[in-house]
Amino acid sequence: MKKITLLFSILMISGLVSAQKKQEKIISELEQDADKYGAIAHKIWSFAEMGYQEEQSVALLQETLKDEGFTIEDGVAGMPTAFIASYGSGKPVIAVLGEYDALPGLSQKAVTHKESAGGVAGHACGHHLFGTASAAAAISIKKYLIESGKSGTIRFYGCPAEEGGSGKVYLTRAGLFDDVDAALNWHPGNSNGANPGAALANKSAKFRFHGIAAHAAGAPEKGRSALDGVEAMNYMVNMMREHVPEDARIHYVITDGGKAPNVVPDFAEVYYYARHTTRDVVIEIFDRMVKAAEGAAMGTGTTMDYEMIGGTHELLPNLTLQKLMYSNLKEVGGYTYTAEEREFAEEISKTLGNKLDIKNVEGISDYNPNPEAGGSTDVGDVSFKVPTVGLYTATWVPGTPAHSWQAVAAGGMSIGEKGMMIAAKTIAKTGMDLLNDPSILKAAKKEFIEKRGTDFEYIPLLGDREPALDYRN
Repeated sequence: MKKITLLFSILMISGLVSAQKKQEKIISELEQDADKYGAIAHKIWSFAEMGYQEEQSVALLQETLKDEGFTIEDGVAGMPTAFIASYGSGKPVIAVLGEYDALPGLSQKAVTHKESAGGVAGHACGHHLFGTASAAAAISIKKYLIESGKSGTIRFYGCPAEEGGSGKVYLTRAGLFDDVDAALNWHPGNSNGANPGAALANKSAKFRFHGIAAHAAGAPEKGRSALDGVEAMNYMVNMMREHVPEDARIHYVITDGGKAPNVVPDFAEVYYYARHTTRDVVIEIFDRMVKAAEGAAMGTGTTMDYEMIGGTHELLPNLTLQKLMYSNLKEVGGYTYTAEEREFAEEISKTLGNKLDIKNVEGISDYNPNPEAGGSTDVGDVSFKVPTVGLYTATWVPGTPAHSWQAVAAGGMSIGEKGMMIAAKTIAKTGMDLLNDPSILKAAKKEFIEKRGTDFEYIPLLGDREPALDYRN
């Protein structure tokens, strides 16, 4: 009996060593391809296509994955720029999420001062890096499937319009994650870390007011100003801020306020977001905003309609997967600036009023089990369908806020590419570990069900509307 036990132990150790060597070989190959993936990311950075308009970016990522043997299903869930690239068969099914949409009004050159590149949008949230690194990781996990001879399916989910368009919500609503065992994702940032996910639930809509045009001086009594409707709504919603939870967030922009001062506007539009750490509070706040819009229309003699644009759940963290991701990130480690990158970072830091601190560029920030939520992400909806895990890496200069010209600048040069490769290697290692050890997925699923609840019913916050394909127009 002792001989059998010893033989079994030897075989187990031998198998683990073999698996580790295969992983090391694949990660080494991934590092060797850093320039190739950097070039892909830079092309997508230069395309800078906004939500649901990412045609060139999608074509490039699809070509990259197709060349590696993935089968492509495009136009999924009613979105022309959404796609799924698959390799392998059977269980487990590992999903890697990728994004590629840019933000309007943030065209920027990869320089240390604010200078427009002449475009209408820019990658101020680093999604050019997000999509590329995720594709690179998916390709590496595919290679491990081949090298190890294991069964399993690796899928890259091409997710459009994260910035306000809620692309992943439509993928989730369409049931495209129903058979997935784990979803892996990351996000660009100003440091390296892998804390449990935290994000705000979000509902957004465009409120449109319709009035009567008239000469603003010659016959003002004949007019009914749609802009008055917008301003009355804004005034009432701003008064609401005193009477909502203090950690709620409400923000808006007037997207159309009329065309000329001497014409009473017969149309005006305002675009609103409501956010909170829990979706139930967001729903309540949004419903009150609708009442404010209705009252504004009544008081100004106008009419109002609104269009839901986006709606996302908060994130449901999975600590089983998160600890694995953090462990792999620690093993991958950070990176070192070259002299040129250091100079670039120093200059960017000055524009932010910061002193450069590269501790969490060269290393990994401490594990924080209770991070605060700052923004929103449609990954939240995925996390209520399947155990989901993520990380962030230093693709920007420390202290850089997302959605800034400084983020665009760093994302367009080697700092962004180096941070991207940290993410690619960490996701690849995590995916390979999940294929190697089914017990991790079993534990993650158990935690997922306990946290979500056995009677959970997924209800999208944006309802049954079709994808808002023209929301950036």
